[in-house]
Amino acid sequence: MKKNMGSTDRIIRVILAIVFAALYFTNTVTGTLGIVLLVLAAVFLLTSLVSFCPLYAPFGISTCPKKDA
Repeated sequence: MKKNMGSTDRIIRVILAIVFAALYFTNTVTGTLGIVLLVLAAVFLLTSLVSFCPLYAPFGISTCPKKDA
């Protein structure tokens, strides 16, 4: 897997994951929406840890800075 996420993208995803998890665990958001947000938080956290977003790949999107070689 080639990395396709830059550091800003990763930081935003981690922050969103923390917010979504906090909303769920404080019972601010419950039910189906709460579970969806919790799953989305897990996906955001996982993709930020591996620096790869599978949804970016088919569209050729990359938020990594270009390396001049």
